Amino acid sequence: MVSLLSFLKPFVEIAIIWFILYIIILFIRGTRAVQVLAGMGVLILASFLAQRLGLDAINWVLTKVFAFGAVAFLILFQPELRKGLARIGQRQFFWERTQASRTVDAVVKAVGELSRKKIGALIALERTIGLRSFAEDAIPLDAAVTQELLETIFMPNTPLHDGGVVIQEERVAACGCLFPLTQSESVLSTLGTRHRAALGLAEETDAICVVVSEETGTLSVAVDGRLMRDLDPAKVRELLNQFYRPTREVKKGIRPLGAASA
Repeated sequence: MVSLLSFLKPFVEIAIIWFILYIIILFIRGTRAVQVLAGMGVLILASFLAQRLGLDAINWVLTKVFAFGAVAFLILFQPELRKGLARIGQRQFFWERTQASRTVDAVVKAVGELSRKKIGALIALERTIGLRSFAEDAIPLDAAVTQELLETIFMPNTPLHDGGVVIQEERVAACGCLFPLTQSESVLSTLGTRHRAALGLAEETDAICVVVSEETGTLSVAVDGRLMRDLDPAKVRELLNQFYRPTREVKKGIRPLGAASA
């Protein structure tokens, strides 16, 4: 038993150290502390080289800088440290919702409100197959997905009302998009252009399309070549949580545009 504990001890210590480093990275991400830590890394490297090369004067100066730097770091970044400690005391820190779930929340709330007001809408959420080729003539946004933004885009009597929205990498990539209409002969003739465009995109890609009918206010979801109609917001949320698994890797250098509906 003692030998087993001795064997596991290094792995436990490494796991704890990595966990602490992960929390520190979460605390400083997006703050000024990132640049400061980068500068400290350069100084540490310089100190190492000074010791190896026998540069005693430079090594002495860097030693003094490190001594005062620790105190200066605590003073300069007191607000960030205070916020970080406060987050540790919050339960949500360990159970923080993913960006994908926040995207689903925004979409469900937006289509629920648009449905209540009988305002037509078409929203496509990209999964593994890119929608960039459908958005060459669309209007790029690259904005955070919020309920207010989605409702504003589909406001009646605006230039973007009749187009579609593409959500890519949890961002509103483009609006005013035109999606391909379904060519299926089994589609009811009573379906409008938005529903046909949603189903057409779901047939050509693995995107998830949420439609709000302008005539009745009913909600529909098109995915994997199928169109599910007459849904309530709770069912839309269930379907999005079931099917929406966005690609996590951000495609650097590629303009995040999407496709469009009518």
